[in-house]
Amino acid sequence: MILKDYQQKTLETVKEFLMELHRRREKMERIREMDADMAGAVDWVKPAFDQVAPGRYTIARKNGIGEELPNFCLKVPTGGGKTLLATRVIDLVNTHYRHSQRGLVLWIVPTTQIYSQTLRTLKDRNHPYRQQLDMASAGRTLILEKGSGFAPADVEDHLCVLLLMLPSANRKTKETLRMFRDSGGFDRFFPREDNQQAHKALLERVPNLDTFETESGFWGRQIKTSLGNTLRLLQPLIILDEGHKAYSEGAKATLEGFNPNMIVELSATPPKTSNVLVEISGKALNDEEMIKLDLNIQNAGSTSWKDTLLAAIEHRAKLEQEAGKELEDGKDYIRPICLIQVERTGRDQRKSGFIHAEEVREYLLTRADIRPEHIAVKSSQTDELKEVDDVGGLLSPDCPVRFIITKQALQEGWDCPFAYVLAILTNPGSKTALTQLVGRILRQPYARKTGNRCLDESYVYAFQRKGKDLLNEIRKGFGLEGLGDLQGHLTLDGERKDLGEVLTKGVREEFKESARKLILPAFMIRDGANGWRPVHYETDILSRVPWARLDPAAAHGLTLRRQSGRGLMRFGLGEKILQDDVEYAAESLQHASEQLDYAFAACHLIDVCPNPWRGNELVRAVFAHYLEKYPREVVCDNLVHILEHIRVQLSEARDALAHEVFESLLTSGEMRFIVVAEDFGFNRMPRKQKIPEKGRRALKTNGKPFQLSLFEDVMEDDLNDLENAVASYMEDQAELFFWYRNAPRKDYRVQGWKRERIYADFIFTLTGQGKEHPEPYNRVYVVETKGTHLKNEDTDYKRSVFNRCTELARESDWAHLVPEMKSKRMRFEVIAEQEWQTRLNQLLTAK
Repeated sequence: MILKDYQQKTLETVKEFLMELHRRREKMERIREMDADMAGAVDWVKPAFDQVAPGRYTIARKNGIGEELPNFCLKVPTGGGKTLLATRVIDLVNTHYRHSQRGLVLWIVPTTQIYSQTLRTLKDRNHPYRQQLDMASAGRTLILEKGSGFAPADVEDHLCVLLLMLPSANRKTKETLRMFRDSGGFDRFFPREDNQQAHKALLERVPNLDTFETESGFWGRQIKTSLGNTLRLLQPLIILDEGHKAYSEGAKATLEGFNPNMIVELSATPPKTSNVLVEISGKALNDEEMIKLDLNIQNAGSTSWKDTLLAAIEHRAKLEQEAGKELEDGKDYIRPICLIQVERTGRDQRKSGFIHAEEVREYLLTRADIRPEHIAVKSSQTDELKEVDDVGGLLSPDCPVRFIITKQALQEGWDCPFAYVLAILTNPGSKTALTQLVGRILRQPYARKTGNRCLDESYVYAFQRKGKDLLNEIRKGFGLEGLGDLQGHLTLDGERKDLGEVLTKGVREEFKESARKLILPAFMIRDGANGWRPVHYETDILSRVPWARLDPAAAHGLTLRRQSGRGLMRFGLGEKILQDDVEYAAESLQHASEQLDYAFAACHLIDVCPNPWRGNELVRAVFAHYLEKYPREVVCDNLVHILEHIRVQLSEARDALAHEVFESLLTSGEMRFIVVAEDFGFNRMPRKQKIPEKGRRALKTNGKPFQLSLFEDVMEDDLNDLENAVASYMEDQAELFFWYRNAPRKDYRVQGWKRERIYADFIFTLTGQGKEHPEPYNRVYVVETKGTHLKNEDTDYKRSVFNRCTELARESDWAHLVPEMKSKRMRFEVIAEQEWQTRLNQLLTAK
């Protein structure tokens, strides 16, 4: 699954934190070896946190045996992919902190709905979430429930993910008390009953284990062989979904009592005392097309709830018609669903004055001519959505459901991107909350916009609500979903608050003909009888990389040293834990530490070297080199360090080989940098743009409107300060004909020899000096600007690609391919912030 930009940046931050955390933990271990008392006073978690996210660390925690407990929160709005991030974080923690791909993960969720949904996806080997876990464990993943039995061998050989409900993680509940009863199913994790010394030694190491007897008993204190004690012994990584719900004193005490080595929270609304490492904004989701906005609210003033419902029914039907047209055009299947919130759902709750689920069902069947199979009721007593799973779920084309009637059962955790319309039929004075239901209709199908405004927005139909109160409730709902920064995307009764209607505008009349004829060059590859097509990185570049030329010697040269031995007992959870007695367990741990899993190592390099056979060969060759120089235990201790070094070296070598492939394709003529008459959707200037009527227009740095932009309106949000300064300066130059702000991930792009496409910031068209040429313009500059804080290796790569584009454009005569491009000179430039004006002056005077 391809990650969104904000997801990738989130994981990079987590990785940086984990590596810093590991470094400081190792330093603390060295201090402990010299002075145990001094080490006990060292807080090594906060400095690591402050290094990555200064000022965000609010509270330190310790686990049940008094160890420092690293804990952090990812603030992810609804629809942001919390579960996907969680599976990736597990891999990062195992790789960069625990240094083991085995062991136990305790995954805690707050509700039955989320539990069922998470369990289903994690058990499905074809689902991306499970595939990510399998990649992290080299295909050895076990998904467990509370009733599942597991043995030390399972923890030794697998990544075990145990799913629990949050109520089960509260030590005060009867259900949790049962977790700490002696069950006999986990006896292999503990010493034999008659081995009193082993029980005593284990209690000294893990003093918070539950026991049967006091010291004065005949057998002394006997440890209970319970699930709860097993968790305490294994010190799991805890993934806490909707982490804000686990901040009661009871829940915190129970979680800490499991002796976790780390707690990772994921929440849209973490409490103030949460250690938020990464905060993802609603705007980030909206920019990545993850959610359906605007949210359009219709507040019916009718005295009959049936009128409100009918309006929702008609709008859903309209959306289905639009979806049908999209499908006919070869686009994705969408079946819009309407959620209907009522006041009563119970069998014995049908009373006058309250809107009941069965009353709504009857109206749909008799008055709206809705087919019975199109309706499902979801309540605490009735769950007709269970039948949907038999046909592949709500997203399946075989599923008939179009209306879901509920009270509160879908408030949290329910996920269906096909939900477009919410009909609120509750009375204004009803205590039934709608705040969380709003989030159920915001997810965008397939996480990408359709281009059809009707299908890219969401809709609420409310019965007899005060407009102000309704907006406040929905704004509160946005806040609860972590989308508070998107409240400007709410519209009431057809009035687009603040932004007005979405307008479609064409190119300025004076530029229309010239812009129509402008065709931008692209790297094209021969496609047999079909002529030329745009180059694709995976298909045309990466597939030709000669993987056999990757030299394992490039990853030599590291100096290794023995790491702290403490990690095996408490952090390396891929080992046998305390089977018959402590001495045997220690031997097992030592034996396990000497094992190297090459499949696991190669799996973590699959994104760098997608050829798994070559990746395995490289990993074995590199580790063989280090095993010749160092003892096996030293190499095992440095597994992650070596893997990271291999990754860096392989990435550089892969990119160098890809560059060679790129150049060889150009040399052979199989690939060319050319203009072609065919419209590929990115090599032409756009003819129309959609803008909000009342959105803020960008102004030049002198406060005046732009006059030479391709479109009359340039939105303020489309230009940062540097880009505005560049556009303003260019408008004051006599040579400029028109300019266009190239939209990222949408408009003109250049595919180089790395995966990421390059989307420039500007396209400038210019005349020769003095404007003596018959054509309106004869120069085209494609310009990428880079702020000082953004200059990095990526900048150097973009500059290399753009320099090559300029060279190839200078050598080309495109007139025979596209006559309109005769005598047009092209330049591609990356301009740094500190030199932008000087560099532009050089370009303007260049011949």
